[in-house]
Parts: sequence; C-alpha cells; structure tokens
Amino acid sequence: MAHESGLRLYNRAAAETAAVMIKAYSTSFGLASRLLSPQTRRQIETIYALVRLADEIVDGVASAADIPPDQIRGLLDGLEAETAAALRSGYSVNLVVHAFALTARQTGIGTDLTEPFFRSMRADLDRVEHTQATFEDYVYGSAEVVGLMCLRCFLDGREVPADQEKRLNAGAQRLGAAFQKVNFLRDLAEDFEALGRSYFPGITVAAFTEADKHRLLDDIEADLLVSGAAIAELPRECRAAVALAQELFAELARRLRRTPAAALRTTRIRVPNPVKVRLAAEAVLAHGLRRITPAPSAPDAERAP
Repeated sequence: MAHESGLRLYNRAAAETAAVMIKAYSTSFGLASRLLSPQTRRQIETIYALVRLADEIVDGVASAADIPPDQIRGLLDGLEAETAAALRSGYSVNLVVHAFALTARQTGIGTDLTEPFFRSMRADLDRVEHTQATFEDYVYGSAEVVGLMCLRCFLDGREVPADQEKRLNAGAQRLGAAFQKVNFLRDLAEDFEALGRSYFPGITVAAFTEADKHRLLDDIEADLLVSGAAIAELPRECRAAVALAQELFAELARRLRRTPAAALRTTRIRVPNPVKVRLAAEAVLAHGLRRITPAPSAPDAERAP
C-alpha cells in the first residue's frame, strides 16, 4: 500500500473505529449495512458509532466503571460539545466523533439533528417516566433524527422534489420511531428492573396487559406502514438495506404480538439468526441487489433484534 498522508490515514482509522462499533454491538444493523454500497455503509457506521457511544455513556460502561452520576452528565455534555466542534472544524481527537463529523459535513447533517439527539440522551439521566409529550420528544430525538441522518447519507446531496422529500423524511422518522418503540417493548422488563425506567406513558410494567401490548404494537405497525411505503422512493441502491432493517423489526413485532404480555415482563424476545439470513435473502431478491458486501471477520455481539 502506498504511503498515506497523515490526515488521510487518520480519516481511515476513524472510519475503521466506527465500523468496529457496529460489528461489536449489532448483528441486525450490521447485516442490513452489508446491503449498502461501501461508501454509504461507512457513513451509516459512523452515525451508529456516535449513537452507541452516547448510549454507553448514559446506560452502559460509564456506570459499570463506577463513574458518579454527575460526572456521567459531564461526559455526555463533553461528547456533545466535541461533536458540535467537529461539525464546524472537521476534526476531533475522538476517532468516533471525527468519523461522524466527516459524514455529517459530506451529507449535510447539522446540529439541528444532533442537538435533539443529545437532549434525549440527557433525559435518560433525569426522567424515569414519560408523559405523552415527553415521550414523543424523546422518541424524536433518540430515534427519528437518527433516521433523518441516515436519509441524508442515502440521498448524499441528490436533489429531490419537495413532495418526495416530505414523504422520505416522514418515512425515515416513522422507521426510526418504530425501531425505538419495538426496542422499548422488547426490553420492557430490563429497562424497568435494571434502570428503573418506564418509557411508554400510562404503562405499568408490573400490570402489563394483553390490551397494553396490542395497543403498542398497533402503533408500531402504523409507523412501519408509513416507512414501508417510502422505501420505493429511496435511491435504488439503498432500498434492500432499508427494507431488510424494516422487516427485521416487523418480524420482531410479530413475535412480540404472539408472546403473552405476562411473558414480556420476564423474557427478552429476539429474531433467530437463521431467520435474519432468510429475510436478508428475500430483501436482496425483492430489490434486485446483485452484491452483498463481505461480512467482517470478527464475531458480532447480539444487541439488536
């Protein structure tokens, strides 16, 4: 390999660091990302890496490392400040932030999307129950803006008519919302027992009923209906990956629908890997994709559905 300049080497190291995050934390998103072109996949990986880094500060390794709560808030504030600075300058000493900033500056992701995201992450430090208004704001910041960031990468500067852009934005937001709500439902017991949180307004985990479950799943399916309708308007090379991501969560929703409400208070439902592979093959066939990017060699940890 020819000698790389300092900045080019640093950029590559940052992108590879982001790729490690999705490889380590998510089999489902990792599988879907393999249906993207290499450039778009790298961009999506940088978004996922930043999201995961923030999430680990709030719920993961920071507390496991016995960092005091007031310092955890400071770490999250510092990550947001570092991200905003990198969006302006194009550089960060944090490789994950640097990789994200490169993607953001290339695709037009700005603080209008990162600020709501960090606001929702910060809410997890304070709020253990939600009203309908705070729930909607939380889902927007934690998930819908992530869908909008991914859409920026899919479009990558393409001009689309205003009405099509509106439908694509709605689809991206509703898909992100569906993902988040499915995760909330799947992790209902864990969030309450380990973190003391109840995300869904008006839901009491200890008294979770079949009616509660079906009402939440009806809402999720309404989101998926809107997001699914928008897939055909995406650039062709992105459709299979988005369709697979959608179908993975739709399959999880179907499995949650079949699981008794009482069992969801104690059991974490997942989609088996053979089913994921079948859904990936169906997405490839349905959307005419000819090539799947080779999988990374390191094993994946199971965090996504």
